[in-house]
Amino acid sequence: MLPSFLQQPSGDRREALQYGSDQSGRLPDLLEKDVWVVWGLQTIYGSRLGPSLTFKGGTSLSKAHKIIDRFSEDVDLTYDIRRLIPAHTESGAIPATASQEKKWRARIDVLLPEWIETEFIPTLQSALTAQQLTAEIKPYASAGKGEDKVLLRYPSALDASDSAYVRPAVLFEFGARATGEPHAVMPVSCDLASVDALSRQFSFPAAAPLVMSLSRTFWEKATAAHVYCLQARLRGERFARHWYDLAEIYRHPHQAVFDDHAVAALVATHKSRFYAEKDATGIPINYHDAVGGGLTLIPEGAALVTLRDDFERMTNAGLLAENAAGFDDVMTLCAEIQSHANRVFSRPRT
Repeated sequence: MLPSFLQQPSGDRREALQYGSDQSGRLPDLLEKDVWVVWGLQTIYGSRLGPSLTFKGGTSLSKAHKIIDRFSEDVDLTYDIRRLIPAHTESGAIPATASQEKKWRARIDVLLPEWIETEFIPTLQSALTAQQLTAEIKPYASAGKGEDKVLLRYPSALDASDSAYVRPAVLFEFGARATGEPHAVMPVSCDLASVDALSRQFSFPAAAPLVMSLSRTFWEKATAAHVYCLQARLRGERFARHWYDLAEIYRHPHQAVFDDHAVAALVATHKSRFYAEKDATGIPINYHDAVGGGLTLIPEGAALVTLRDDFERMTNAGLLAENAAGFDDVMTLCAEIQSHANRVFSRPRT
């Protein structure tokens, strides 16, 4: 049996990371973080927590779907709302009224942090202790509105990096306002494990998480981009990742995304109830219009400039491959997506 990479002395890990970087072209600190991302997934989905959680977002696109070549430090997980508040969801996973949504959200805002504290953190801590790993796991700045975060700080084998972004930590972000469906089990492995010399020398974490479908991931991101275009307001750094991810999905075989009208409608219904938004003029945003022939993916004026700046910061942080499409190319592809989606979804279905 091969020795565990994470249990090796820091000097041996550093040497392996540098070698893996030379062979793969990926930065060693990104490769190191990737190992811990997969370790987290392995621990979660090897425990009794796994069946309740769906792995989603950009990291799932790169690690499971293998659609994008973009590094993400965050692990986005949806706790199945039906498991968290079963008494409220017997008749369905989406509240019938705004009043009901407030009651559900209030329960989620109480129960999700409790579950994180009493179930999630102890599960990861037990695994760290059993494997004699010295990483630290703790709650991280509750985001409210049914979402919470946990930070896993690990001991880096590398010298201190000047990068303000690539820090030795993995952030687990939770939401509990959806089922996560449709989803399926998919294999996930470490990037270092693809380097033959290293895979013959060490064992690396591997996982089989329950992963959100490509169709739902696409429409979650497309509607998020649609909201930005109508509000002209950036929601934090690296929001431009949504446009990059949409473009990469479109560059791969993607027709199933546009054939899946049921998932598009599901996302619209879900966001209409749980994520109601208004545009820049104060008019409520209609998600069903977005998935019914009225999708907007290209911002205008200052909003486009802001998005470009955000994209360039993401690129400069080393989060994209050296040959990744630039901002203008991404916008060109997103314009094609917008046109194609609006043409397909405005047609009467037979």
